[in-house]
Amino acid sequence: MTRPLIAVPARFSATTSALRYAAEVNARALIEAVWRAGGEPATIHPADPAVADVTERLARFDGVLLPGGGDLAPHRYGAADTHDAVYDVDELQDAFDLEVARRTLDLGLPLLAVCRGLQVVNVVLGGTLEQDMGGPEREHRHVVHPVAVERGTRLERATGAQKVEASCYHHQRVERLGSGLTVTARAADGTVEGLELPSSEGWFTAVQWHPEDTAHEDPVQQALFDALVGAAGAGAVR
Repeated sequence: MTRPLIAVPARFSATTSALRYAAEVNARALIEAVWRAGGEPATIHPADPAVADVTERLARFDGVLLPGGGDLAPHRYGAADTHDAVYDVDELQDAFDLEVARRTLDLGLPLLAVCRGLQVVNVVLGGTLEQDMGGPEREHRHVVHPVAVERGTRLERATGAQKVEASCYHHQRVERLGSGLTVTARAADGTVEGLELPSSEGWFTAVQWHPEDTAHEDPVQQALFDALVGAAGAGAVR
Protein backbone atom coordinates (compact mmCIF):
# COMPACT_ATOMS: atom_id res chain seq x y z
CA MET A 1 0.00 0.00 0.00
CA THR A 2 1.34 3.45 -0.94
CA ARG A 3 2.24 5.61 2.01
CA PRO A 4 0.62 9.07 2.10
CA LEU A 5 3.17 11.66 0.98
CA ILE A 6 3.84 14.31 3.64
CA ALA A 7 5.64 17.52 2.69
CA VAL A 8 8.04 18.84 5.34
CA PRO A 9 9.64 22.21 4.50
CA ALA A 10 13.39 22.11 5.04
CA ARG A 11 15.25 24.30 7.51
CA PHE A 12 18.44 26.10 6.57
CA SER A 13 21.48 25.02 8.59
CA ALA A 14 24.74 26.97 8.49
CA THR A 15 26.93 24.18 9.84
CA THR A 16 26.57 20.49 8.99
CA SER A 17 30.02 18.99 9.28
CA ALA A 18 28.99 15.48 8.22
CA LEU A 19 27.77 16.90 4.90
CA ARG A 20 30.80 19.22 4.53
CA TYR A 21 28.61 22.19 3.52
CA ALA A 22 25.68 24.22 4.78
CA ALA A 23 22.50 22.27 4.17
CA GLU A 24 18.73 22.07 4.21
CA VAL A 25 17.67 19.73 6.97
CA ASN A 26 14.86 18.34 9.08
CA ALA A 27 15.07 16.79 12.52
CA ARG A 28 15.48 13.02 12.37
CA ALA A 29 12.99 12.56 15.22
CA LEU A 30 10.35 14.45 13.20
CA ILE A 31 10.88 12.38 10.07
CA GLU A 32 10.87 9.14 12.03
CA ALA A 33 7.58 10.06 13.71
CA VAL A 34 5.94 10.54 10.30
CA TRP A 35 7.40 7.23 9.10
CA ARG A 36 6.16 5.36 12.19
CA ALA A 37 2.70 6.77 11.48
CA GLY A 38 2.78 5.18 8.03
CA GLY A 39 3.61 8.32 6.05
CA GLU A 40 6.31 8.96 3.48
CA PRO A 41 8.07 12.17 4.65
CA ALA A 42 9.51 14.31 1.87
CA THR A 43 11.67 17.36 2.60
CA ILE A 44 10.86 20.24 0.25
CA HIS A 45 13.22 23.05 -0.69
CA PRO A 46 12.24 26.52 0.59
CA ALA A 47 12.39 28.24 -2.78
CA ASP A 48 11.21 31.80 -3.32
CA PRO A 49 7.40 31.56 -3.67
CA ALA A 50 7.47 34.47 -6.10
CA VAL A 51 9.43 32.25 -8.50
CA ALA A 52 8.18 28.72 -7.76
CA ASP A 53 4.41 28.45 -7.31
CA VAL A 54 3.72 26.83 -3.94
CA THR A 55 0.21 25.66 -4.81
CA GLU A 56 1.60 23.77 -7.77
CA ARG A 57 4.39 22.28 -5.66
CA LEU A 58 1.97 21.06 -3.00
CA ALA A 59 -0.40 19.45 -5.51
CA ARG A 60 1.47 16.12 -5.40
CA PHE A 61 1.30 15.82 -1.60
CA ASP A 62 -1.34 14.31 0.66
CA GLY A 63 -0.47 16.34 3.76
CA VAL A 64 1.93 18.93 5.18
CA LEU A 65 3.94 19.14 8.38
CA LEU A 66 5.25 22.61 9.27
CA PRO A 67 8.20 22.04 11.63
CA GLY A 68 9.93 24.14 14.26
CA GLY A 69 12.85 26.45 13.58
CA GLY A 70 14.14 29.97 14.15
CA ASP A 71 12.10 33.10 14.78
CA LEU A 72 9.89 34.85 12.25
CA ALA A 73 10.98 38.36 11.34
CA PRO A 74 8.88 40.69 13.52
CA HIS A 75 7.96 42.86 10.54
CA ARG A 76 5.99 39.87 9.25
CA TYR A 77 3.36 40.60 11.90
CA GLY A 78 3.62 44.38 11.85
CA ALA A 79 6.10 44.96 14.68
CA ALA A 80 8.11 48.16 14.34
CA ASP A 81 11.01 46.98 16.51
CA THR A 82 12.95 43.75 16.98
CA HIS A 83 13.73 42.37 20.45
CA ASP A 84 17.36 41.48 21.13
CA ALA A 85 16.37 37.86 21.82
CA VAL A 86 15.05 37.27 18.27
CA TYR A 87 17.34 34.81 16.47
CA ASP A 88 17.94 32.86 13.25
CA VAL A 89 15.66 35.03 11.12
CA ASP A 90 15.79 34.15 7.43
CA GLU A 91 13.62 36.13 5.02
CA LEU A 92 13.46 33.37 2.40
CA GLN A 93 12.50 30.79 5.01
CA ASP A 94 9.79 33.14 6.31
CA ALA A 95 8.38 33.87 2.88
CA PHE A 96 8.26 30.19 1.97
CA ASP A 97 6.78 28.93 5.24
CA LEU A 98 4.11 31.61 5.29
CA GLU A 99 3.09 30.77 1.74
CA VAL A 100 3.07 27.04 2.49
CA ALA A 101 0.76 27.63 5.46
CA ARG A 102 -1.52 29.90 3.44
CA ARG A 103 -1.81 27.56 0.46
CA THR A 104 -2.15 24.40 2.56
CA LEU A 105 -5.13 25.90 4.36
CA ASP A 106 -6.59 27.15 1.07
CA LEU A 107 -6.26 23.68 -0.47
CA GLY A 108 -7.72 21.92 2.56
CA LEU A 109 -4.70 19.61 2.83
CA PRO A 110 -4.18 17.97 6.24
CA LEU A 111 -1.74 20.12 8.22
CA LEU A 112 0.16 19.61 11.45
CA ALA A 113 2.07 22.72 12.59
CA VAL A 114 4.76 22.39 15.26
CA CYS A 115 6.29 25.20 17.38
CA ARG A 116 7.44 27.77 14.77
CA GLY A 117 4.83 26.19 12.50
CA LEU A 118 2.06 27.22 14.91
CA GLN A 119 3.43 30.76 14.96
CA VAL A 120 3.58 30.83 11.16
CA VAL A 121 -0.09 29.87 10.88
CA ASN A 122 -1.05 32.47 13.48
CA VAL A 123 0.79 35.19 11.56
CA VAL A 124 -0.65 34.11 8.19
CA LEU A 125 -4.12 34.63 9.65
CA GLY A 126 -3.30 38.11 10.95
CA GLY A 127 -2.11 37.25 14.46
CA THR A 128 0.94 38.56 16.30
CA LEU A 129 3.67 37.11 18.51
CA GLU A 130 5.19 38.11 21.81
CA GLN A 131 8.82 38.43 20.72
CA ASP A 132 10.29 37.26 24.03
CA MET A 133 8.56 35.71 27.02
CA GLY A 134 10.92 37.22 29.57
CA GLY A 135 14.14 35.27 29.97
CA PRO A 136 15.10 31.94 31.59
CA GLU A 137 12.57 32.19 34.41
CA ARG A 138 9.64 32.49 31.97
CA GLU A 139 10.67 31.02 28.62
CA HIS A 140 9.83 27.43 27.72
CA ARG A 141 13.26 26.10 26.71
CA HIS A 142 14.35 22.58 27.60
CA VAL A 143 11.12 22.13 29.57
CA VAL A 144 8.70 19.23 29.79
CA HIS A 145 5.52 20.43 31.43
CA PRO A 146 1.81 19.61 31.59
CA VAL A 147 -0.52 21.17 29.05
CA ALA A 148 -4.29 21.25 29.42
CA VAL A 149 -6.21 20.28 26.26
CA GLU A 150 -9.69 21.63 25.54
CA ARG A 151 -12.41 19.02 25.22
CA GLY A 152 -14.12 18.45 21.90
CA THR A 153 -11.16 19.69 19.85
CA ARG A 154 -9.27 17.90 17.09
CA LEU A 155 -6.29 17.95 19.41
CA GLU A 156 -8.21 16.01 22.05
CA ARG A 157 -9.57 13.59 19.48
CA ALA A 158 -6.09 13.00 18.08
CA THR A 159 -4.35 12.49 21.43
CA GLY A 160 -7.24 11.03 23.40
CA ALA A 161 -6.16 13.18 26.34
CA GLN A 162 -7.19 16.31 28.22
CA LYS A 163 -3.69 16.67 29.70
CA VAL A 164 -0.39 15.96 27.97
CA GLU A 165 3.25 16.19 28.94
CA ALA A 166 4.73 18.57 26.39
CA SER A 167 8.40 18.97 25.48
CA CYS A 168 8.97 22.66 24.79
CA TYR A 169 11.75 24.76 23.32
CA HIS A 170 10.59 28.31 22.60
CA HIS A 171 10.99 31.84 23.91
CA GLN A 172 8.12 33.33 21.91
CA ARG A 173 4.37 32.75 22.04
CA VAL A 174 1.07 33.84 20.53
CA GLU A 175 0.10 37.37 21.49
CA ARG A 176 -2.98 38.17 19.37
CA LEU A 177 -4.86 35.28 17.79
CA GLY A 178 -5.15 35.14 14.02
CA SER A 179 -8.59 35.42 12.43
CA GLY A 180 -10.79 32.37 13.00
CA LEU A 181 -8.32 30.50 15.22
CA THR A 182 -9.35 29.00 18.53
CA VAL A 183 -7.11 27.99 21.43
CA THR A 184 -7.11 24.24 22.06
CA ALA A 185 -4.44 23.96 24.76
CA ARG A 186 -2.65 26.10 27.35
CA ALA A 187 0.24 25.76 29.75
CA ALA A 188 -0.20 26.58 33.43
CA ASP A 189 1.17 30.11 32.87
CA GLY A 190 -1.46 30.79 30.20
CA THR A 191 0.81 30.31 27.20
CA VAL A 192 -1.13 29.19 24.13
CA GLU A 193 0.02 25.63 23.39
CA GLY A 194 -2.49 24.60 20.74
CA LEU A 195 -4.52 26.18 17.94
CA GLU A 196 -7.21 25.08 15.52
CA LEU A 197 -9.21 26.67 12.72
CA PRO A 198 -12.81 25.44 12.93
CA SER A 199 -13.62 26.79 9.47
CA SER A 200 -10.78 24.83 7.83
CA GLU A 201 -11.94 22.38 5.18
CA GLY A 202 -9.10 19.99 5.91
CA TRP A 203 -7.72 18.39 9.07
CA PHE A 204 -5.57 20.92 10.90
CA THR A 205 -4.06 21.29 14.33
CA ALA A 206 -1.08 23.21 15.67
CA VAL A 207 0.96 22.74 18.85
CA GLN A 208 3.54 25.05 20.37
CA TRP A 209 5.56 22.14 21.75
CA HIS A 210 7.70 19.51 19.99
CA PRO A 211 5.80 16.20 19.94
CA GLU A 212 8.65 14.58 18.00
CA ASP A 213 10.92 14.87 21.06
CA THR A 214 9.07 12.14 22.94
CA ALA A 215 6.89 10.48 20.28
CA HIS A 216 9.12 7.39 20.21
CA GLU A 217 8.17 6.62 23.83
CA ASP A 218 4.90 8.50 24.37
CA PRO A 219 1.90 7.21 22.38
CA VAL A 220 0.01 10.45 23.08
CA GLN A 221 2.64 12.46 21.19
CA GLN A 222 2.95 9.89 18.39
CA ALA A 223 -0.83 10.08 18.00
CA LEU A 224 -0.49 13.58 16.51
CA PHE A 225 1.57 12.21 13.63
CA ASP A 226 -0.76 9.24 13.32
CA ALA A 227 -3.71 11.64 12.98
CA LEU A 228 -1.94 13.70 10.30
CA VAL A 229 -1.03 10.66 8.24
CA GLY A 230 -4.47 9.12 8.76
CA ALA A 231 -6.16 12.28 7.45
CA ALA A 232 -3.69 12.43 4.56
CA GLY A 233 -4.38 8.82 3.67
CA ALA A 234 -8.13 9.36 3.75
CA GLY A 235 -7.85 12.15 1.22
CA ALA A 236 -5.15 10.64 -0.99
CA VAL A 237 -6.11 10.06 -4.61
CA ARG A 238 -2.87 8.52 -5.85
